[in-house]
Amino acid sequence: MARCEECGKTTQFGRSIQHQHSGKWFRRAPKTNRVFKPNVHRQLVFKNGEMVKMNICTRCLRTLAKRATA
Repeated sequence: MARCEECGKTTQFGRSIQHQHSGKWFRRAPKTNRVFKPNVHRQLVFKNGEMVKMNICTRCLRTLAKRATA
């Protein structure tokens, strides 16, 4: 469930850095790989005139709520 069906947002990868404030170049801050997962929920959404259950990220859910009131 790590994909938004509205915008297509998926898992991204990056580095986690433990900040080390002193030391020479051979004692640099250690870096490990990490995962950034989108905040995806299974929600009932009004789309194309009908209620549809879909996996949607909270950013899209917020945008849809804004569009519905405007």
